Amino acid sequence: MKTALLVIDMQNDYLWEKRMPKFAYDTAQLTAAVNGLAHRYEHVIYIRHLIQNLPTNRLLFGYSLAGTEGAALYGGLDVVSDQVYDKYFGDALTNGALLKHIREERFERLHLCGLDEYGCVTATALGAAKRGILAEIVREGTATVLPERKIQKAREKLRAAGIRYV
Repeated sequence: MKTALLVIDMQNDYLWEKRMPKFAYDTAQLTAAVNGLAHRYEHVIYIRHLIQNLPTNRLLFGYSLAGTEGAALYGGLDVVSDQVYDKYFGDALTNGALLKHIREERFERLHLCGLDEYGCVTATALGAAKRGILAEIVREGTATVLPERKIQKAREKLRAAGIRYV
């Protein structure tokens, strides 16, 4: 089964030393796991979450702002392919160019890793299921900082959609 690894939102603003305290991921552990995965897959696609760089968004969010150093892929990430796509919504498959690439390459399965396990990783998995694409979440390469109540809600949605962890 032709599989692509989607590395989701592994960006400076979430992982570097200058990140906001709410992004309390274990950068070293997560990056090592994702880098290990990237070297095991033939097809790796990187996804960056962007927020329009507008004055209101700079005040409201202050991270992932398009065109900033913080929105770039994390410097400690081993980037093993030139397939990099941007998204403005949680579900990476809302990017038409990415969805077209997946269909043209005839990927039968997507393995998802990165950030946040119960945010954009879950949204992309559910988006894949909605589009008839098999998606599985790679547990070793994902992390979350979300509270337990949100985690439980996301797990229920994943189970209901038939999405599993590998």
